[in-house]
Amino acid sequence: MVKYSLVFIMTFITYNSIAQSNMKYTTFPFTKKGTTVDDYHGTKVNDPYRWLEDDNSEETAEWVDAQNAYTNSVLDKISFRQSVKDDLTQMWNYEKYGQPFKKGNYYFFYKNDGLQNQAVLYYQDGLDGKPKVFIDPNKLNDKGTASLGSLSFSKDYKYCAYSVSQAGSDWQDIYIKEVKSQKILEDVITYTKFTNVAWVGERGFYYSGYDKPKNEEDKFSAKTEFQKIFFHELGTEIEQDKLVYEDKAHALRYKGISITDDERWLLLYQSEGTDGSQIDYVDLNKTNDPSVGSFKTLLPGFKYNYNIIESIDGKFLMHTNHGADNYNLVLVDPNLPPIPNAWKQIVAEKNEKLDEVSVVGGHIFCKYLKDASSLVMEYDLNGTLIRTIELPGIGTASGFGGDMQDDHTFYTFSSFNYPPTIFKYDIATGKSELFKKPTLGFRTDNIKVTQVFVQSNDNIGKKVPMFIVHRDDVSLAGDKQHPVLMYGYGGFNISLTPSFSIINSYFVQQGGIYVMVNLPGGSEYGEQWHRAGNLENKQNVFDAFIAAGEHLIKERITTKDQLAISGRSNGGTLVGACMTQRPDLFKVALPGVGVMDMLRYHKFTVGWGWVVEYGSSDNKTDFDYLIKYSPLHNLKQGTDYPATMVTTADHDDRVVPAHSFKYAATLQAMNSGKNPALIRIDKQAGHGAGKPTSKVIDEWGDILSFTMYHLGMHAKSMKR
Repeated sequence: MVKYSLVFIMTFITYNSIAQSNMKYTTFPFTKKGTTVDDYHGTKVNDPYRWLEDDNSEETAEWVDAQNAYTNSVLDKISFRQSVKDDLTQMWNYEKYGQPFKKGNYYFFYKNDGLQNQAVLYYQDGLDGKPKVFIDPNKLNDKGTASLGSLSFSKDYKYCAYSVSQAGSDWQDIYIKEVKSQKILEDVITYTKFTNVAWVGERGFYYSGYDKPKNEEDKFSAKTEFQKIFFHELGTEIEQDKLVYEDKAHALRYKGISITDDERWLLLYQSEGTDGSQIDYVDLNKTNDPSVGSFKTLLPGFKYNYNIIESIDGKFLMHTNHGADNYNLVLVDPNLPPIPNAWKQIVAEKNEKLDEVSVVGGHIFCKYLKDASSLVMEYDLNGTLIRTIELPGIGTASGFGGDMQDDHTFYTFSSFNYPPTIFKYDIATGKSELFKKPTLGFRTDNIKVTQVFVQSNDNIGKKVPMFIVHRDDVSLAGDKQHPVLMYGYGGFNISLTPSFSIINSYFVQQGGIYVMVNLPGGSEYGEQWHRAGNLENKQNVFDAFIAAGEHLIKERITTKDQLAISGRSNGGTLVGACMTQRPDLFKVALPGVGVMDMLRYHKFTVGWGWVVEYGSSDNKTDFDYLIKYSPLHNLKQGTDYPATMVTTADHDDRVVPAHSFKYAATLQAMNSGKNPALIRIDKQAGHGAGKPTSKVIDEWGDILSFTMYHLGMHAKSMKR
């Protein structure tokens, strides 16, 4: 307790120092330095804050409390901090509906009344039935931090298996509910993550699970290894679950399981990271008791991505980039060699990336990306084009799910100035009918969206697209510069497409400009675009983001003193790398839940799965490029870094908070003190999924207040 008291005595001194002078931000809480030094292939690398990796130590907990207290002391001096949170709360308070999905005679959908911490799952008998609560996650604990994950229904729709996460953790428990009676069975599956559920009639289901961690207290940071496939029979204890598949030779592989709709094929998906897969299978017509020895390889890994969409007459309709960088749709015969020449092409590769495929009502729906926006085309099962679906504008369409016998489906369309709106789609006629449109308490009709293309370096082969979102009375002509919040991601084959955001809408209505940059490393232009921004090409991502910022300044849209950058997770890495490489270019930096230590990320939880994207410091070739951009290792003493707020959460077991802890401590030690270097650590929260509404508003109220203050903005009330 003496140590604890000393930390807060130092924090109290910090408050007084800040109150006396706003000239220097050098009075942050003290962080002790250790003497840890690692040897990477002959290169010595200091790691003085290694002790912050221990998220269970009292010393780390004291450091977290001291840093949060210091951050709050700085934010408290922003006069409009509470006003921003009040406005966000008001803007958030409208009914939000999720897209319906049909299971048997019932339609299910999520709805949030406005400020509920978690959306509630409802169901109703037919489209005209009265909605009833099916699962209310807000009642699963008293903190609003329990969230629903995946849902899976038995083939006769009698049972629903659903997963629950606590405090944003990737760890999930699986429960089973009888749909008609709403009775929750006693069966509970624990220690699962990244799993789906594959039902076999009403008897039970397959799932992916892990052994119980050796030390329960380490489950949020220890490396997760040896995922296995089990079968659970309803009414039995988890200890009786049958081990169906394990691989003792490869500890670091993800394993997922599914069953085709005709219940003939049991499919085992494996991957060694976030990209590249292998598919093994069992013909359930020949055995109803699969085991390790009965699986055959359908498509060997791990160079390409494979996704089985449907089983048709003993063959597999597959979405893949094998032989098609922009992906295509093929029919695969399991009796023929696993090569493109042996496959029947159903929908050929196009100039646009084929992002998603679904089969509903006997039709194929192909969702393409055209310059980072949705293009949806409808085909018959032979691959003959029926129509291109007319969407409301440039934006993102999602959905088009359902069963082979359905005569309709639903999709949701959204854009920066178009809140998520649900349409019912008639498969036979191609007619879209408005189904549910939200009623907002703020304007979106005065928001304008412009897309421009920016030249970066010559290594990526094309210009970089970015969307510029602003009020229609804010000119981009260069006669007056404006505050800008620029966002990016650039990795893991993930695309950024136009979407609606209350947070960004607020910033824009305050006179700011929101910019979203589509960076290499994503999937906006297929596999070549992805490869242009991963592994040894990762610097291309940072160059493109920097080029986007320089373009905005060159075109007199903004200035370096009005430019903020933001990103989360891999995007947090982006912000961390760009602010270390070009601290002169940005006024504010907001790295959220970022991968900041590129030399040790693979040693925690599922970080090993990112080696296919980043490379590994265990390999000298990879180390040589990782050390050049690793945000933690490129901070330099005495530099004027942008005003920075690092954000993370104590239950983040995807990107463990140690990344942000060590980065913030190093930044505070290296920073000149001209601008603040803060870290905001959320408690009872994780990487982001399932975060309660109250925590989201509180976090983004702080982030926006900090950003606007340092961009010279003054919050104006949004009350109407």
